[in-house]
Amino acid sequence: MRRNQFVRLAALLTLLSMAKPCALLAQTANNWHNLFDGKTLKGWKRVAGTATYKVANGAIVGTTVANSGNTFLVTEKEYNDFVLELDVKVDNATSNSGIQTRSHFNTPGHANRVYGRQVEIDPSDRAWSGGIYDEARRDWLYPLDLHPEAKTAFKLGEYNHIKIECIGNETKTWVNNIPVAYVVDTVDYKGFIGLQVHAVSKPEEAGKNVYFKNIKIQTTNLKPAAFPAGIYVVNYVPNHLNSYEEKNGWNLLFDGKTSQGWVSGKGDAFPAKGWTVNDGTMTVLSSEGKESQNGGDIVTPKEYAAFDLSFEFKLTPGANSGVKYFVTLAEKTDGSNIGLEYQVLDDELHPDAKLGRNGDRTLASLYDLFPANKQKRFIRPIGAWNNGRIVVYPDNRVVHYLNGVKVLEYLRGSQEFLDAVKISKYVVWPNFGMAPKGHLLLQDHGNQVSFRSIKIKEL
Repeated sequence: MRRNQFVRLAALLTLLSMAKPCALLAQTANNWHNLFDGKTLKGWKRVAGTATYKVANGAIVGTTVANSGNTFLVTEKEYNDFVLELDVKVDNATSNSGIQTRSHFNTPGHANRVYGRQVEIDPSDRAWSGGIYDEARRDWLYPLDLHPEAKTAFKLGEYNHIKIECIGNETKTWVNNIPVAYVVDTVDYKGFIGLQVHAVSKPEEAGKNVYFKNIKIQTTNLKPAAFPAGIYVVNYVPNHLNSYEEKNGWNLLFDGKTSQGWVSGKGDAFPAKGWTVNDGTMTVLSSEGKESQNGGDIVTPKEYAAFDLSFEFKLTPGANSGVKYFVTLAEKTDGSNIGLEYQVLDDELHPDAKLGRNGDRTLASLYDLFPANKQKRFIRPIGAWNNGRIVVYPDNRVVHYLNGVKVLEYLRGSQEFLDAVKISKYVVWPNFGMAPKGHLLLQDHGNQVSFRSIKIKEL
């Protein structure tokens, strides 16, 4: 062999010998660590139920067991900030599952229970995969009614790539590289990661499998990944907008400290009595159920046409209030100002819930016109914060949400709407609900109700 040929061969062998170490160095540089070695369950433990987990063909296989509660395979180690990626497959539409993040087990008040934020795996027709559920605590945080375009991302019977980003108080999810959910939360900055096998109640649901593989995590040098514009953010930091919300056109209507931006529905100043601003909340005080006879309603000086409005509300037992929109202030009344009303009510204790027609005076309904869908609603307890949302589109389509779930949709000015007005208490007001724009209103119905995190985006 000639010398120059030998030199080239030696160089080639040197490059080949370096290839594997270079790949390992690249992996280390990217700070990814495997949570599953593809062969054993080392680093994991089963808690809560009796469903089984095993390793087969390079995947963790969880199998449902009859009469078992929710079962979790959880990491022995806890994590705070991280980016987690894994592949998940379910074979049938009944194999609901999920991925726990920053979660906990068997602490006081949660005996033998796993609790914490869960990224949903939902192959049912509801299709909420990638949404965020608060296991054994607050219920849904981010149902996919808030982002319906992402419902088609998950594929039944195939491996789906899931990405979860938990950095600081923000959690974002992707399914097959499609952005899905965005939650800003105030609890659980550290906890384990878990893989769920859901409880089953029917014998035919036992023996169903869910598969997890390629589980890896990054915990250092983290950089938040960008979300495209226009995705709704569920923000549990009171009276706060993050930079994404601000960039996408959201504005606070209550700063959490003052009454700025609100005035009496029957004057030019904030009521001198009947309302308080304390501890980040704006509260209408009780006057023993006397509607608008204490502080009265408060309204925004500005009028709005098409908008996306979110607000949190906290009811006291038996309380009644409302959030009204398209309020013109032109109607003269001794009671509350007139407008379309998102009903805020304790359905169990206030008699109004049993009045009207077909439940159209219950929580989240369009008061006295259209009922919210009770089958879809979930309600947090009296004394806890619930989230309301009203979206008015430029084409006059209106949607009501309660805790992220779409519970009512109607078209302002449609024949159905006009017919409902004719048989309602609003029939006495000409052209009711059809103003091109109007004020927003928080109602004084004589009961103590608190509001916070009131934010709006004009459409």
